[in-house]
Amino acid sequence: MSTERGVYWGGLTDSRRWAGFEFRPDDIVISAPSKCGTTWMQMIMALLIFQSPELPAPLSELSPWLDIRARTSADVRAQLDSQRHRRLIKTHTPLDGLPTASGVTFIVIGRDPRHVAVSMSRHRANLDGARIAALLEQVEGPQPASAQVSRPTDPRERIMQWIEDDSDPRMASMRGMLWHLGGAWERRTDPCVHLVHYADLEADLDEQMRGIATLLGIEVPEATWSALVAAARFDRMRSSAHRTAPTEGIGLLLNPEDFFRGDSAQQWAALTTSSDREAYRRRVERFAAPDLVNWLHRGKATGDGLSTASGESAWAFRS
Repeated sequence: MSTERGVYWGGLTDSRRWAGFEFRPDDIVISAPSKCGTTWMQMIMALLIFQSPELPAPLSELSPWLDIRARTSADVRAQLDSQRHRRLIKTHTPLDGLPTASGVTFIVIGRDPRHVAVSMSRHRANLDGARIAALLEQVEGPQPASAQVSRPTDPRERIMQWIEDDSDPRMASMRGMLWHLGGAWERRTDPCVHLVHYADLEADLDEQMRGIATLLGIEVPEATWSALVAAARFDRMRSSAHRTAPTEGIGLLLNPEDFFRGDSAQQWAALTTSSDREAYRRRVERFAAPDLVNWLHRGKATGDGLSTASGESAWAFRS
């Protein structure tokens, strides 16, 4: 993995593929760490742009992942160049690794890292490792042995590997997630950068979609809203997983339907020990600014530390 500032290479991402990319003035870039809601935001955006619950093509075709290593750069760029609708470009590259251009909107999604840890554990178990390895070799040639990462089979061990991974400070780990969101947090007053919280989408999807539409200057007839919001809900996305899951058209997942699974604080508590939760607390406070930590956990700064909007401690599941 690269450790050069602004260059992100590892896993399925190669930020160097952005070099020379020609933006259109109304492009939308969805930049989020893995399992923070990238696919959900792609679906919301696609529904708003096409204004129909029935999308004209699979989601990953309408919103290509530009810097994915498992497809050739020429293939992805040709797909984007051929699009005549307002483009939705997916990336897991942080903002400091992306070019900018006038009129381009960058949407960054944040999520409670505890929920990401549970979701990432399940996601990694659902990836088709053999298929991915074959695609990487086909596109890039033989892969270095150092690129092969051993993943535990036990869910708790996968969670703790993601939390404690220091192999690279910015990729495929909780530290990498906090790096990505920290950079966006620092730019949150930039008119081109907009942060969305996963929990807000869960709490009131209708309101959030209306806000996103206003942000992007998209007018949607009132009679159409309920159908669009319904199509953006997880049960609907799961029922059409063959068109909505991020297989990227090349079969990255063992079971597309398993991609759409809700992950809660109760699952986090059930899968971790009190010492695990204390280790999590120490690392999240080490690698993220206090105001970002508060935002990610939906908390507010108080004399006692963090609290959620309901008044419950943000570390309620620590013990």
